[in-house]
Amino acid sequence: MARSSNQGSEFGPFDFTQSIMKLCEDLTNRHEAFMHIDMSRVAVCFAQARSSVLHGLQAKLTPMRFENGATTGQRQGRLWTVQRLYLGKREMLYILTFYLPRFLDQSFQEKFVTILHELYHISPRFDGDIRRFGGRCHVHTQSQREYDDQMEVFAREYLSMNPPEELYSFLRRDFQDLKQKHGGVIGLQVPIPKLIPIDDSKTA
Repeated sequence: MARSSNQGSEFGPFDFTQSIMKLCEDLTNRHEAFMHIDMSRVAVCFAQARSSVLHGLQAKLTPMRFENGATTGQRQGRLWTVQRLYLGKREMLYILTFYLPRFLDQSFQEKFVTILHELYHISPRFDGDIRRFGGRCHVHTQSQREYDDQMEVFAREYLSMNPPEELYSFLRRDFQDLKQKHGGVIGLQVPIPKLIPIDDSKTA
């Protein structure tokens, strides 16, 4: 989707994904918990929420590698790989997707927690895999509520570092506000890559 050079202006469509990208770049340069992330290899995009209700999926992180950064993985007795994604000449290791308008219609705090929630899923090794915790609940530890409580702490810490307010001021507006102010909301849309079977034979 076409990008606008008028991000932050009242005279052109609001580029949502460019704005999120700039915020994430600053956050990953400032906060120690996220400094392992190279945003140039994270595709930030949006998708349309299937319903207008506030509850439901706000955002998701799609890893482009299997466990430990492997390019192949076994599922249901078969060997698979993931369809590669390039933006320009650079291969992406993750896709960060926000669901609009639902994401923008949350509170300021909820939006910040959602952004950090998804970024924190990125493996500390930045190898295309997710961060894995010990035990059965390897994605959110034993409690997603505790996970999000930690994201609230990270959000307060980041804001206490006095980042430029223009990087996150758009989070104080909902989707309709941004649409009315800028005449529209645009951004990058990326289809979720497909799993590709490497061969048709069953593996032991």
